[in-house]
Amino acid sequence: MYRVANFTDNDDVKVIDAKGAFEVVEYQRDLSVTPGTAIIAYYSAEMKVRKRQLVCHLDKSPVTVQAGAMQWMLGDVSATTGIKGVGDLLSKAVRGKATGESAIKPEYVGTGMMVLEPTYRHLILLDTAQWGGSVVLDDGLFLACESTLQHKVVMRSNLSSAVAGGEGLFNLSLNGNGVFCIESDCPKEELIEITLENDVLKIDGNFAIAWSKSLEFTVERSGKSLLGSAASGEGLVNVYRGTGKVLMMPTGKMPNV
Repeated sequence: MYRVANFTDNDDVKVIDAKGAFEVVEYQRDLSVTPGTAIIAYYSAEMKVRKRQLVCHLDKSPVTVQAGAMQWMLGDVSATTGIKGVGDLLSKAVRGKATGESAIKPEYVGTGMMVLEPTYRHLILLDTAQWGGSVVLDDGLFLACESTLQHKVVMRSNLSSAVAGGEGLFNLSLNGNGVFCIESDCPKEELIEITLENDVLKIDGNFAIAWSKSLEFTVERSGKSLLGSAASGEGLVNVYRGTGKVLMMPTGKMPNV
């Protein structure tokens, strides 16, 4: 039996989202300031530059998190590697090398709770049920997910995606039924959601952060010819073709804080 006080019941801490086994808490202002940092802290709070943490309730579901993300855990909680044998280890090592994610993502099980490290990035909770049971994530966005989801590597449709698209050849996909959390440079309120029905989306830049696995992703010239691409001034664009959804930022990525 345990009791937690002065955390989510603190008037400086607000639960801004909850889904599945997860809660996102946000610190409304930074109270640990000095006279020299008070002005920065004040305007940061006004512009919603705030610290956020992901709270995982393991009695609702075991969770898998990015390696090194855990800050503290409470109650009957144990961590495993999630590896089911030598073959599984090799598979995860290859997947980690390909996607740039950590090869081994620890799985936490039990009846207690776990809180991840604070971040100034925006923590966004999504459900794979809203993505047809399978979603592909841009590099470096994955933070945590319910362990019911399977992790797989998705390869681009052509090599030009890796050479000219400003992204890697492989991406991490989450498959099955469950909730997951991503770290975004943009708040959920600014993310643009585009639904395609046998149609095409072309994006000039690395703005898409998640898309349905059912979509074909390639990198192509913006025009039908080299001359047309030169005339448009765009050159190569990321192309998402088929039926599914794309979640897109309106601005480029910011340096990690």
